[in-house]
Parts: sequence; structure tokens; C-alpha cells
Amino acid sequence: MEFISSKASKYGAKMRGRSFRGRLKIALRVYFLLVVLCLGIPGNAGGDEIENSSTILEPEVSAGGAVLMDRESGRVLWGRNIHQRRYMASTTKIMTALVAIQEGELDDVVKVSQKAASVEGSSVYLEAGEEKKLEELLYGLILRSGNDAALAIAEHIGGSVENFNRLMTEKAREIGAENTFFQNPHGLHHDNHYSTAYDLALIASYALENEVFRGIVSVPRAIISWPSQRWNRVLHNQNKLLHLYEGADGVKTGWTSPAGRCFVGSATRAGWQLVVVVLNAPDMWEDAQNLLDYGFNAYERQQLLHKNQELKKVKIENGLRENCRIEAGGYFYYPLSQDELNEVRYKFFIKNSYPAPVIKGELLGTVKLMLGKVEIGEVELVAGEDVDRQPFYQPLVEWWLKS
Repeated sequence: MEFISSKASKYGAKMRGRSFRGRLKIALRVYFLLVVLCLGIPGNAGGDEIENSSTILEPEVSAGGAVLMDRESGRVLWGRNIHQRRYMASTTKIMTALVAIQEGELDDVVKVSQKAASVEGSSVYLEAGEEKKLEELLYGLILRSGNDAALAIAEHIGGSVENFNRLMTEKAREIGAENTFFQNPHGLHHDNHYSTAYDLALIASYALENEVFRGIVSVPRAIISWPSQRWNRVLHNQNKLLHLYEGADGVKTGWTSPAGRCFVGSATRAGWQLVVVVLNAPDMWEDAQNLLDYGFNAYERQQLLHKNQELKKVKIENGLRENCRIEAGGYFYYPLSQDELNEVRYKFFIKNSYPAPVIKGELLGTVKLMLGKVEIGEVELVAGEDVDRQPFYQPLVEWWLKS
């Protein structure tokens, strides 16, 4: 057995304590270094995820024909077979409602015919001889997709279904929908009743400018009268996008066996409204949401001009001032991707000079906005101030002062 003095024992214990603390410090330093390295240098999976976080992926879309359109400018942000003619089912009723709103009065009393009351398909259960206000029928048309409401509206507005079909087709041409032809007001199948994804987006964009139309297509629920019953008709909007998607505010569903599942929708965020159309779409709701997400993420609504924005100065002949401010006569917005911002150019169409007097707000020319080589819009240019004509003796005064 070996004995150690108390002094030596204390010294050894002190050294052993230091050794332990030293090893602990080293271990802690290594641990923290490893933590920092792990946080600062992610592995392959983490690296790929971060690298791709700013990349906008192409949307997954099941539809045979589809389009995503900026409502205001009409720019197509994404499309598939956009001009291919397809059956449109009850998305027909967008035009039915639009023509009815423009040609009729909401307080019009419509008497339901036997033909309208007995039409097949989706219905609000109108009864022959029942009298309804046009506004009530419009809610039944859009929310419940009532084919009976569609026929009653057509007969009232057009005098006959055939004449109403003609009014719808004429309105389509006026809007610019060249590949659309209506054979009925409800969308039940007919070989010559068709449209395209692009045309339906144009029609919906036009219709959404109408305040009455916007109000009807955006409500989740409405109640209309039912005179022969002790209760009213409660109509629930079949457009599920209204509660599935943030900012959704329209528009209309549709289905027939030949057309498949069809949908025209809209959503507004920060004052920017997009219109989506999917035709023959097995995953209709997913398609619509994926396309809207793509639009709101890949593009941004840019204000390229604002009203009264000074753009140039122009020479004024015989004016009390030599120059006059030229300003934008209105606002111009356009959806652009981040890469397109630097491609916007302005082409001015103005004279070298204008004779006095010039009145503030007077039209002096136009400016065309170009995205690369493509014209995307045009805005009027106006005088930003008054410039009076100089008195006839002004040149003599100036000559006298100089001499």
C-alpha cells in the first residue's frame, strides 16, 4: 500500500480538477463548432431546398384546355390549348346573366313558361305560371345553376330562346370571343354549342366589370321566394372556390358528360384580379387554385404610369412660356415577372412643338408601352398646364429691351 502526503495529495487533486475542466472546455468548444458548422453548411437536401425556394414552378393542371388571364389587361399568364373549341356546359350562364343584366331590369317580373319549368337538368324548381323578379332568377341561374331559370330569362329578354341565343353570340363577338357559339342559354349539350378557354376568360373579364354581376357571383348564399310553399328557396353557391381560396370572388361551375368538369373562376388580391378557366378538368378545384397561385407568385401587378405623371416637356410657339409639361392622361397597370421589369419601353407620339394657347388637359399625343417588341398598351398624353398666347406686341417689347 502506497501512502501520499497530504500536501502532495492536495496538489494531485488540484491537477486532476484542472485536467477535467480542461477536457470539458475542449469538448464544449468542439460541440459548439459542430453546431455552427451544421447550421451554416446545410446538407444536399437542405441546400437544394434553399436554392429552389425562389423558383416558381409550373402549375400542375389536369384540364384539357385552360388559361390564366389578368382581367384588366387581358394578358395571358399561362395557357394550354387556349383557342381549342370545347363544350362549355353551364359556364354558358355567365353570358346568359350578362345579357340579362344589360338588356333587362332587375325589377322586371318574369312569368315562367311550361317549357322553362319542365327543362331537364339542374333546377330551382320553378313552376309554370310562377312570377319571379329577374333579379331572383339571376341568383337561381348563377348560384344553383338553374336551367329553368336560364330558359325563363331567355324567353323574357329575347322574346324567344332562339333570339336570345343570337343576342349572346353577338355579345361574344363584341367582346372579342371569336370562337364561341351559343345554341341555348343553359349549356346542356349541343354539338354546335361551344367556346374556348380564352374566349370564356374574355367573357368573364368583361362581365366582372359589371357591378351587379360581381355582386351575384360572389355571394355564398341567397334566398328567393317560393309562393306555392310555406318556405323560401335557399340557394347555396356551387362555386367552392369562394371558401377554398383567399380572395376568390367568382364565377361559375359547369358539367355535362361531353364537356367534363368545367370552371371559370376569379380571385382578387391587393386590388389585382385574375381570371382562371379550366375545361374538361378532372381535378377542377385543384387546377384553379394551382393556376391562381402561379399567377400571384410568378407575376406582380406593376403601375407603369399614373395619372398626371410628368413625362416630357414640349416646345410652345408664341406662348408666354417656351415649354409645357406633358403628363399621362390616365393610369396604366400591367402584370410583369421580375425578369420583365427592365424590358419595358415607352414610345412617344407627339409633335416637336405646339402653337399657343395650350389648355391644361388638352390632348397632345399618346405614349405606347412596349414589352420588348410587343405593344402592351397605350395612354393619352395631355398638357399639364395652361400656356397663354403672348400678346401681339410682345416681340416688339422684347426687341426694344434688347436694343
